[in-house]
Amino acid sequence: VQLQASGGGLVQAGESLRLSCAASGSPGMINNMGWYRQAPGKLRELVASITRGGFTNYADSVKGRFTISRDNAKNTVYLQMNSLKPEDTAVYYCNADRQYGSSLRGQGTLVTVSS
Repeated sequence: VQLQASGGGLVQAGESLRLSCAASGSPGMINNMGWYRQAPGKLRELVASITRGGFTNYADSVKGRFTISRDNAKNTVYLQMNSLKPEDTAVYYCNADRQYGSSLRGQGTLVTVSS
């Protein structure tokens, strides 16, 4: 069982990207899912999270620009990122908390925003 993140890339400031993260294998029931990021020289931080029922939480720095969503049937979480800024440059990781079993973390996908 693993998480596979995709969708990162190089964009200019003001543009958009959509990240996806899917759990493969048989992960069982997944509760909270989320996206974290880590910029060079900085600690990993929570970007956004979403419960199985759809309740969301965002870091202040991305509120109004990023939207997290999920498809429970596909065990997939998405992160729509609009109005990207250079300070959003980081490796983005997805996370999934399982009802039974250890949490899953994806391998990370690089997002680079040029000014």
